[in-house]
Amino acid sequence: MKTNGRTKSPRLLPLFLAVSLLFALALPAQGAEEPSVSAKAAVVMEAGTGKVLYAKNQHEQLPIASTTKILTALIALEQPDPQAVFVVDSAAIHVEGTSMGLREGSQATLELLAQGMLLCSGNDAAGAAAVKIGGDLEGFAALMNRRAQEIGMEHSHFVTPSGLDAEGHCSTAYDMALLAREALKNPDFAAICGSSRLRVVYPGETFSRTLANHNRLLTSYEGCIGVKTGFTKKAGRCLVSAAQRDGATLICVTLNDPDDWRDHAALLDYGFSRMDSRPVEDSLFGVYAPVVGGENDTLPVRLASPLSYSSAFPSLELERQVLLPRFLYAPVEEGEIVGSVEYYYNGSLLCKGDLLAAQSIPALPPREKKWWEKLLEPLQK
Repeated sequence: MKTNGRTKSPRLLPLFLAVSLLFALALPAQGAEEPSVSAKAAVVMEAGTGKVLYAKNQHEQLPIASTTKILTALIALEQPDPQAVFVVDSAAIHVEGTSMGLREGSQATLELLAQGMLLCSGNDAAGAAAVKIGGDLEGFAALMNRRAQEIGMEHSHFVTPSGLDAEGHCSTAYDMALLAREALKNPDFAAICGSSRLRVVYPGETFSRTLANHNRLLTSYEGCIGVKTGFTKKAGRCLVSAAQRDGATLICVTLNDPDDWRDHAALLDYGFSRMDSRPVEDSLFGVYAPVVGGENDTLPVRLASPLSYSSAFPSLELERQVLLPRFLYAPVEEGEIVGSVEYYYNGSLLCKGDLLAAQSIPALPPREKKWWEKLLEPLQK
């Protein structure tokens, strides 16, 4: 049994009550028929659970072009000070392909380079970030592969920070979905890749520039929140997208897909047609908060409101994490917020809610003083 304590406020300390709850729920809606896509490999994944809704050659290793920059930008944004200004390496920015306009002597921040990678797919931005973080391209490639292993990308190998074709540089549709799922947990990454355009001022310059996002799904598909396009002659058209609808987030990946915009719309529609709201059926029986100074020394709790999560799968083994203070001081009124509860699947938070006092607990009446305590009262004033 796992016990992953989490603190939600200064007054709350975790009560380790992580338990497995197997919810037998109604069967999911059948949804639309599986679409036929032109991609060589494709995946649709639930962001919340990491479960796959659609797969075509999901574990086949293929070149991934500039979708590589998802990992490069994520690593850049995970650095200790991504807003620190530095001068870009001259050799690193002299690369072929798309550019964010860096020149010899240009100043930048890792945050700005991430913007350049995720919006205008700047190969110069990827190279500059790689050398700044890894010391050189080889050093950064080692960092990329280490981070990919942490994410669980077991069939991926990275050689370049930009995704330009290189021997051995490859991934799979499934691994790229895992990468997007991890990257979207980073709020800075999510904000950048979800922007159709950004107006920025490069350090050391007085004029602003507009970086336009190559991902046209942001404006053509309802609920799209990112993430990255890619193309080389060897890789073909590659696209990683994510969209939100009715509380659900789906990730779609296609590799070597000549009709990726249409395919992503069809795949996301198919995925959302299978999603359903699943109630959390948990009575919290046996969960009590300790009470000090009350007529009872324990307090039963209840959910403030019914909880649910979105998934296409009818039965998930969830882990419950209850967070309560070490003790409550009486009196406690029924309906008072006393803690919180969170429900996880494989370490990912699916839903959470407040816990209320299920009954009132009055404070104990003042104790009658002993005769000798009354005699000492004048001396204590």
